[in-house]
Amino acid sequence: MIGAGKMKQYTNVLDKPLSKGRQEVSLSGFAYLFSELVQYNQTQVDNIGELERRLEDAGYAVGVRVLELLCHREKGNRRETRLLGILSFVHSTVWKVLFGKVADSLEKGTEHEDEYMISEKELLVNRFISVPKDMGSFNCGAFVAGIVRGVLDNAGFPAVVTAHFVPVDGQQRPRTTILIKFAEELCLDSRV
Repeated sequence: MIGAGKMKQYTNVLDKPLSKGRQEVSLSGFAYLFSELVQYNQTQVDNIGELERRLEDAGYAVGVRVLELLCHREKGNRRETRLLGILSFVHSTVWKVLFGKVADSLEKGTEHEDEYMISEKELLVNRFISVPKDMGSFNCGAFVAGIVRGVLDNAGFPAVVTAHFVPVDGQQRPRTTILIKFAEELCLDSRV
C-alpha cells in the first residue's frame, strides 16, 4: 500500500489545511462557550447597549484573526482591494469557514448608497439563545457584527456594522440582518 502509515507533519498551525465538510468544534461546545461569554459580559454591564458593544468587541478580535488566517491560507497573503470583492469574501468565504455555509443573502441598501446588508434566516449565535422579556431587543448577532467589522477594518474598509432583527411574515423567529455602513469616500472610490 502506498503511503500507509504515513501522516504529513505540519510544522506550523497556519500551514494546516482548513477542514472541508466537517466541523472542528461541536455545536454544543460552541453554544456552551458562547453562552458563557454572554453571561460573563452580562454581569459586567448595566444595559443592553453596553452588552451588545462588549460582544461586538469580542467579535472584532475574532474577525481580525479570521482575516489574517484566510488571507494566508486561501489567497496567498493577498487581500481584496475592491469593495464588492471584500463583501463577497465576507458573504461567502468567511461565512462558510465560521458557520459552515454561505450567508443567505448579500444586498445593497435601497435608501443609501453606502449601505449593504448580509441577512441570515437563523444566525447560529441566536439559535440557542432565549432572551428574557426584560432585555427587550437584545441581539447576540452583535458578536457576528463585530467579526464582520474586524474583517472589514483590517482589510482597509472601515465601516459601522450593526446587527438587527427583521420580522418575517409567517415565521416565529425574526431574520438577523448585519447592516454594513461604509464611509461615503469608500463608496465613491468603488464606483471609479
